[in-house]
Amino acid sequence: MTVALIEAPAIEPVSVAEAKAHLRLDGSEEDGLVAAAIAAARIHVEAVTGRALIAQDWRLHLDRWPAGRRIGLPVAPLIAVAAITTYDAAGMPHGLDAALWRAEPAGARVLLLERPAPGLAWNGIEIDFTAGYGSTADDVPAPLRQAILILVAQWHAHRGAIEPGAAPPAAVEALLAPYRLRTL
Repeated sequence: MTVALIEAPAIEPVSVAEAKAHLRLDGSEEDGLVAAAIAAARIHVEAVTGRALIAQDWRLHLDRWPAGRRIGLPVAPLIAVAAITTYDAAGMPHGLDAALWRAEPAGARVLLLERPAPGLAWNGIEIDFTAGYGSTADDVPAPLRQAILILVAQWHAHRGAIEPGAAPPAAVEALLAPYRLRTL
């Protein structure tokens, strides 16, 4: 199983203006730096939690169907499944009729009613889906937005001084803990 980002979010969950207010910065000299820190902080929060913050499109590649009828998607929360495609032995795509599967947003998974065998040994199945809390910054839970602001502030204050592998601030860990995806 591999997953690939197809379309990144159109906006960040925290604006440059919000971050500058948090940092108490005036002027526009550091806007580029602040914008880059926001994007990096979002990516960090998404990687730690397993959640997409702003709506973004993903593609899950599978070699074969899982044992059961449910496929857990590796990025949550699920907004929608756009398509499920299988590839025959010649590499030709065949869309799986939407009547043969059901998206389960609450569980970030897909329920399969029928599982046609793919013809390719590797990546013969693709599931295209959209994950995120929504398309606006206001859709993102406040604790996740606050974690981004704290990371941006830390990185702004300690430019280049953070050791590789250093733990994020305890406040960030506390804010992210309830949002981490756990598997049983």
